[in-house]
Amino acid sequence: MRLGINLGYWGAGMDADNLAVAQEADRLGYDVCWAAEAYGSDAATVLAWVAAQTERIDVGSAIFQIPARQPAMTAMTAATLDSLTKGRFRLGLGVSGPQVSEGWYGVKFDKPLARTREYVEIVRKAMSRERLSYEGEHWTLPLPGGPGKPLKLTVHPERPHIPLYVAAIGPKNLEQTGEIADGALLIFPAAEHLEETALRHIRAGREKAGLTMDGFDVCPTVPLAVGDDVTALADMFRPYTALYVGGMGSPKQNFYNQLAQRMGYEKEAAEIQAKYLGGDKDGAAAAVPHSLIDSTTLLGSVERIADGMRAYADAGVTTLTLAPAGFTLDERLTALRAGTEALELAGLA
Repeated sequence: MRLGINLGYWGAGMDADNLAVAQEADRLGYDVCWAAEAYGSDAATVLAWVAAQTERIDVGSAIFQIPARQPAMTAMTAATLDSLTKGRFRLGLGVSGPQVSEGWYGVKFDKPLARTREYVEIVRKAMSRERLSYEGEHWTLPLPGGPGKPLKLTVHPERPHIPLYVAAIGPKNLEQTGEIADGALLIFPAAEHLEETALRHIRAGREKAGLTMDGFDVCPTVPLAVGDDVTALADMFRPYTALYVGGMGSPKQNFYNQLAQRMGYEKEAAEIQAKYLGGDKDGAAAAVPHSLIDSTTLLGSVERIADGMRAYADAGVTTLTLAPAGFTLDERLTALRAGTEALELAGLA
């Protein structure tokens, strides 16, 4: 099992620290460094900045938001980053959510599965340097009846096939991801529930495409914190968990809330959401069960973290992306180093 890191969003006052974390991960032999975007920092600029100041580690978008860019623009960005990094780029895509898609980008959040499939097909076609023509429900290239003509990407990517990942949570999205992508970006993964909540759906998609799980990268993001008091460490992630389970979406459209329900937290997920959307964020955080946090994070001693890593590897994870937590840069770097130590202790290096 390989290790990655997720730097999250840029521009929160920790940019110098984030770069130091990426550089230390590069030195320690981590496999990939991911960066996110929502409605603040964009991932492409951050990845170029990090790649320019690292040597070996891959850089990946987790995610480029599909409603933010036309697919041909994404292909251009991917090809450029792959060329500039000498083949160190990984393309992660996702539809975001209805609030961001419609509120920030002005793009209707409808038929996300069909949009994702068409988007991936166009991106792959453009990156292959074919002349780009496409007829779909959501995109038609060139536009009919106008002066447009099929064009070919002028940039040569470093590799003929740039690894393409899709961020997926729901069963249908996970199945389609298995069918059309090279990897899945997962969030809030509990090792004991990974088969039922994710892998069986991915596997079904692979089988539909006539493929096996060989070479498919199962890549969940897991917060990491090192210390003796597991309860106190878990409490650090209460606001984070409450935000996603309670506040990321409307009462009817919160994919993270639905995932918590599928893991057996139906009553708790409803309470967290009701309190969060009602303005009681502290109450929502307090309502998050310790077991939900503990099962979706790596907390405690290096030995305990190693046990957790073994469980993820046994469950089918191929790249474990860590989000090293801490109130200071030194604490985050300590967590990062504990990650490599735990991987070796678990016999997974």
